[in-house]
Amino acid sequence: MSADKCLFCKMVAGQIPVTKVYEDEVVLVFLDIGPISDGHTLVIPRQHFERLDDCPAELLGRVFSSLGKIAGAVATAMNSDGYNLLCNNGRAAGQIVEHLHFHIIPRNAGDGLFGNWPSYKYEEGKIETIAGKIRRSF
Repeated sequence: MSADKCLFCKMVAGQIPVTKVYEDEVVLVFLDIGPISDGHTLVIPRQHFERLDDCPAELLGRVFSSLGKIAGAVATAMNSDGYNLLCNNGRAAGQIVEHLHFHIIPRNAGDGLFGNWPSYKYEEGKIETIAGKIRRSF
């Protein structure tokens, strides 16, 4: 998706209103309009990149350097026991807006969110096969 058609780029440009909680020269931070908990916050780089692996390392480092401060502020403000930091990449992973973004989701014990992590065990030998495929992809 091009930046001129991107919903989040329009937010950065001030063409679509957002409820900002923080901004600097690198990121725009605002409340999600479809939260899954009070204080559900989105952190986006001002520059348009669709996925984490599209974003240059230097810019990604600058985004990540602010994530801890922002997540801490959200957790403190919401008096939460913890938080999830999520980044969905691609439609199959649940990414709806094709602009790199991070969800900060305040959590409290017993809130019922993400209650069942669907883990499983690898079949014999499969873990090494998969690891090899990943190593060859660097």
